[in-house]
Formats: sequence, structure tokens, C-alpha cells
Amino acid sequence: MPTTHSVCPLDCPDRCSLDVTVEAGKVTAIAGSRVNPITDGFICDKVRHFTERQYGADRLLHPMRRSGPRGSGQFERITWDEALDTIAVRMREARKVHGGEAILPFNYGGSNGMLTQGGTDEWLWRSIGASRLARTVCAAPTGEACRALYGRMASHDFPDFEQARFILIWGANPKHSNIHLMPYLKAARAAGAKIALVDPRLTMSAQYVDMHLPVYPGSDAAVALAMIGHLDRSGRVDRGFLNAHATGSDRLLSRAREWTLERAAARARVKASDIAAIAEAYAAAQPALLRCGWGLERNRNAESSVAAVLALPAVAGKFGVPGGGYALAASPAYDVDDDRLAGKPEAPTRSINMNRLGRALVEETRPPIDVLFVYNCNPVVTIPDQNRVRRGLMRDDLFTVVFEQVMTDSALYADILLPATTFLEHTELSNSYGTYAVMLGAPAVAPAGEARSNEEVFAALAERLGVAEGMPRGEALLRRALASIGGPMGGDGGRKEDALERLRRDKILRFDFPGERPVQFVTTFPTTADGKVHLWPEALGDDPYVVLPDPGDADPRHPLALISPATNKTISSSLAEYGFREAVLEMHPDDARSRRLADGALVRVHNDLGEVVVPLRINREVRPGVVFLPKGLWNRHTRNGAVSTAVSPDHVTAVSGGACFNDARVEVQSA
Repeated sequence: MPTTHSVCPLDCPDRCSLDVTVEAGKVTAIAGSRVNPITDGFICDKVRHFTERQYGADRLLHPMRRSGPRGSGQFERITWDEALDTIAVRMREARKVHGGEAILPFNYGGSNGMLTQGGTDEWLWRSIGASRLARTVCAAPTGEACRALYGRMASHDFPDFEQARFILIWGANPKHSNIHLMPYLKAARAAGAKIALVDPRLTMSAQYVDMHLPVYPGSDAAVALAMIGHLDRSGRVDRGFLNAHATGSDRLLSRAREWTLERAAARARVKASDIAAIAEAYAAAQPALLRCGWGLERNRNAESSVAAVLALPAVAGKFGVPGGGYALAASPAYDVDDDRLAGKPEAPTRSINMNRLGRALVEETRPPIDVLFVYNCNPVVTIPDQNRVRRGLMRDDLFTVVFEQVMTDSALYADILLPATTFLEHTELSNSYGTYAVMLGAPAVAPAGEARSNEEVFAALAERLGVAEGMPRGEALLRRALASIGGPMGGDGGRKEDALERLRRDKILRFDFPGERPVQFVTTFPTTADGKVHLWPEALGDDPYVVLPDPGDADPRHPLALISPATNKTISSSLAEYGFREAVLEMHPDDARSRRLADGALVRVHNDLGEVVVPLRINREVRPGVVFLPKGLWNRHTRNGAVSTAVSPDHVTAVSGGACFNDARVEVQSA
């Protein structure tokens, strides 16, 4: 049966190429293709069942206006002209009274393509002087720390893992959120590699993991520094590499010596011998590859944790060979020029940290936020301090627009609700933050109902507000987006074709690294000012390796650390409408026993910010002192209509302003 080429643009590092089967104008099947060799013909179940979103009961099909109380989900159908005219009037009123900064566009990954975020939308916001949004809910601390140490040096690509003989996975769960890495881990292990996992949960089976260090949340910096100190004391530091390629190593090593194995073990609630064993195995192996994830950044020690972990391959001399070094995000190598993509420079307006949306809505007065425009995200369930966010959205004087594909928890609070196309219904240019490929997806089917693309809607608003002149659209926008990528995309083999023509012909553009893939300190190098690794990175402050006290030390009433990592059910909160039926809290048997809680019992997870009521699942793969409630839940998936963000604090990391979800400290009792 004929298929259409597409690309999954959702918030995942793999960036799968797809074969979409269409019958009688309707998508009937979605499967992986081999256009992107990383995809290798298979995809996750989440996207395989995307038709449940495409044609599900939650799909938004028409513009609507609120007809009942805020949050009630009561709407009446209106026309697109009525909706857009109403939004434009409210925006003009806000600008007249308080200026453009009274308008806050709120968005994050969403569809994650370059045409649905950063193009016509940014043109509009920059043209009217809206408040800027600091998009720091994820990857801000890891990105800041990596740039401080290595600049924009390219990360390892997935196939390099197969060549490593020791793989240290720290704060990542490829089984659930990076599935195309799994075959390479399996191949590496078959070739004799050992794999160590540093994570509060045992997220992969013994088929993949040889060593597991179940650190307590927020202790990663202490453990990584202790490993570095142990390598120093045991004579395993590669001083030749440090002398030639690094600065600040003496200060780092001095700090690391302060963290003895025993001191770090006490902080991490693990055995000192287990820390030493992983450090020694990592140092002894060649090549050795460090996979740094995003789990370790979700607390106040974020930047110091990531910096200490990423310093390990330099200290141990693991660079300079295929399969050696570190893997984090590929996105720095793309070097996207945001101003070029948007079509105009960013305006110097105020910046609001997205992690503090609740406070911004409730407390901001200079000027107050009069208009909130939500798209490509679901803040009611993804932003910390959920109850404060909901209080802010209940303001009588706030005008809220939600532009969305389905009826999310955030959509329930809209004054005007706009139906958005899915990636199967519009053209999308997609790059990857896990590997090195750019792909173009064309519409597979016509938009459902009256759904419109981001490009169309923001262009229509720009016209109504008188700022559309010069806005790139259609082919011009596509070419501008492609040209904004600064990375080394492959040549055309002597043919006189531009990048877009090659992309349309081949459906994919791979990066043209020497030797096909980047090898750190062989074909790709730090882009710091002096070209060296900054092991005492001044960009992270006067003390880049400060380890802050555990938040539980000051809160004995709430002794358990709550973590909320990704699962195989959703992509952030996307697809949760069919990914979950009911959420459960997972807890170690010892913690359940001390609280007299039985498997399956209904429990109340609470602190001073709020509470979540869910059934309990007892699980030995969660370490003692830690409980796990999945990321990506919607309010409907718990018994009391609240999710983990209801108990997550809205304080942020010191350098990048990153979210601190894993600083949530709770108690669990029978409900």
C-alpha cells in the first residue's frame, strides 16, 4: 500500500523518519522508515498510535469562545475571523494600556519543528514588543554547563556507542526516551562493553546494565567530584591531556579532593565502594563513553552536577578516539541563528522565567500580564507549583488564548481556543537534538476540521496588528529556516543544487563531519575562546562546583524525594490522552512497610504546596527514600485532579534558571 514520507518532530532526541499510510484521505498506519538510518525502520509505540490523537475525541476542530466559568471546559463555537479579531483587539488594548510587555507568549517544545516555533510566531512577538519567555523548563542547566566547559563542541552520535568498551549512563533512560540508542548499547555489550547506570531507579534490566549506582536526587555533583578525587588519589588522571587541552584542572582537582568517597557516599546514600568501582572501571576502559542525560539537572545543584560529570572524560583522558568522550545534546552543533529564523532581532523586553509562570500571573505588576498566549505546550501540568499556576489562570482580568491540537488541561482555561494542525497536516522542517540529521515532512492529509498551522495563525494575527510587512511565509520561511542552521550539512557531490533542493530529493540532510561522525578532539574541538576545556568554568560563577544542602535537611516533615522522569507513555505531556489510564506512585518496599502501606493502596503524596492522590505500586527498582510519579500526566490521571507539579517547588537553578522538579520533598500517607 502506498505510503507518504514524514518525520516525527516531537520532543525526542531520535528524530524518526516515518512512512505514513493514507486511505481515502485518512491516516491508517504510521511506521518507521529507513530514510534516517538511525530510525532503522522502527518507532516507539507512542507515535505508532498517533492516530488516536489525530482522530480522537479530544481533538480540537473549531475555534471556540469560553461560555462558562474559567476551567470548566464550557465553550461555544465561533468563526476564525471572530476568534482572531477578538485576540487582536485584546492585544491592542493591552499594548495601549501597559505596553507590549503585558502580552506573554508561553510555549516550549510542542511540535518541535522549525516552522512551528521560532518563525512567524517570533516575528509577531518581537514586532509588538511582547515579554520574552525564558524557556528553561528543560535542558537549560545541562546546556549552560556544557557550553561553559566545551563551548559548542559536537556530541557523539548514536553509532559511536557500539565502539565503546565502557559506557557510563548518568541521569538518562534511553529505554523510554531514546529507544534508538538501545540497539547500539546492546551491540556494545555483545562486543564486550560494560555499562554502568547512575540513577535513583534501575531503569534498564540486567540485559543492558552491569553496574547500578542508585544515587539520591541532588547528590550527583558530590558523587562525580568524589570519582574525580578518587582518580586523582589513585594516579589515574591523564595529566598529559589536561596540560595540553585544559585550563583550571588544578582548581578542580583540589575541590574534588574535598569530596572523599565516604563523604559523597553519605550524601548520595550509597556505598563508597560502589562509587569507587564505577570510577575505576571507567578509568580502566578504552574507549569509554559518558552519556550525560537531563535527569541530573532537575535540582538546585544542576549546573555543578553537570559540570562535574562532564569533567570526567577530560580528567580520565577519554577523548581522541571513536567511542570515547561524552554524549549529551547534538543541538549545539546545529548552531541555529534564532534571529535569522525569526526574521528580525530579539527586542530587549523583559524576560519571564517559564518555571515561575504562577508567580508571574499572580504577582507581576510592572506591567501585569494582561494577555497570555499558550501554544506548543501544556503549562497547567508541566510547570512547577501547579496550584499557583491554576490560581493565576483564574484571574478575572486575564485574557488567555490557547492554540492546541487537543483539549489539554491548559485548554480548559482558555478564553479563546484555537485548533492547531498536527505534524501530519502541515509542512515541517525538523532538526534533531540527539543526532545529526535535518528532514522535511510534507502534509500527509488535509487538516482535520478547521485546524490551522502555526504559520497561518501567527501571520493572520500579524496582519490584524499591522506588523506583517516583510514577514517570511511559505517557501521563503522554509528557506530562511534551513539557512539559519549553521552546522556542517553535507555537500551536493558537485551538483548545482541548494540545500532545499537536496532535501526535497533525498528527504534528509546529514552533517558532513570528517569520517562521517564527530570524534571529539580529532575532528571536533571545544569552541571556547582558547579552544580548551575550561575545568574551572567562570561562566558558572565564582564557585562552579558548589554543592548546596539537600532541601530535605530543612524539611523533616517531608522526608521522601519525589522524582517525575519520563516514561514510555508520553512525550512530555503530549499523547497522555491515550498514553495513561491511571497514574500510580512507585515506592520501595522498606518505605511502604514503615508507613504501613500495602501494594495497591490509595495514597496521598503531599507537602506544603499541594497533594496528589493515586494508588501505590511497591517496586524494588526505586531506591529507598525516593518515590516516583511519572512525568507527562494530565489531571484526569489522578484521583484528585493534580499531578506531580502540584508538589514541585518553583525555585530555579542559580545560573540558568532551570527547573528543580527533583527538589520536591514529600510525605506519603494512606488516603
